[in-house]
Amino acid sequence: MLGLNKKFPGQSPVEVVILSRNDPKAGSRITDAIPEYGLDISRSFFLSGQSPYPYMKAINACLYLSANKEEVKSAVAEGHPAGYVLPCAASDDSLDTQLRIAFDFDGILVDDEAEKQYAKGGIDLFRHHEITNSARPLKNGPLMPLLQKISAIQDVERNNPQRVNDPDKAIRVAIVTARNAPAHDRMMNTLEHHGIEVDELFLTGGIEKKNILDILRPQIFFDDQLGHLEPASGSTPCVHIPFGVRNV
Repeated sequence: MLGLNKKFPGQSPVEVVILSRNDPKAGSRITDAIPEYGLDISRSFFLSGQSPYPYMKAINACLYLSANKEEVKSAVAEGHPAGYVLPCAASDDSLDTQLRIAFDFDGILVDDEAEKQYAKGGIDLFRHHEITNSARPLKNGPLMPLLQKISAIQDVERNNPQRVNDPDKAIRVAIVTARNAPAHDRMMNTLEHHGIEVDELFLTGGIEKKNILDILRPQIFFDDQLGHLEPASGSTPCVHIPFGVRNV
């Protein structure tokens, strides 16, 4: 993500801030390592054991990532956009500088309204509810603000007619959802309501998401269900967002 600052010089659209439970002395090892990896990170908070995610508001952060599962659950319960980073054996040694991000839809970009219908009455109630309400946009989920900010960066390239369908543009955003037709109409209307365009859309209708992700090769994939993430995490960096009825 920090690589986008090089692709959009003078704008610096991305900032990463380290929020850590380490004490300041231990944190110095982190700050000393940052230049070794060529990371443009200048701000760090070291809190000596205290939870760091409450400081998200202070820095206007739209995503908090951690390998501490319980901490992420607490952050999401308090309304913060937070995700648990699953272990992943895959490594990216390529020189590819394009940022590829993939999102699930329900419980990630939008709330769990539709998923509650599925939990209550199965696929038939879900489809009836979504068809009936197809013209009414769904409410925002935890990562909609993140997607909106990414979309705003993409607009810079969209304003260049030669870059609209360029496969090598700086960012490609995909939605990989279990929805299929006709339940996709409400999803499309919701994205249009926010003025958001995505580069790839996969209406899987229950196809194993790992099969898609292994070909798509995103650098990060967000989903609210571990059942989708765990099979994919061996080859795709995955983040669990413990939000909504799927995580009660």
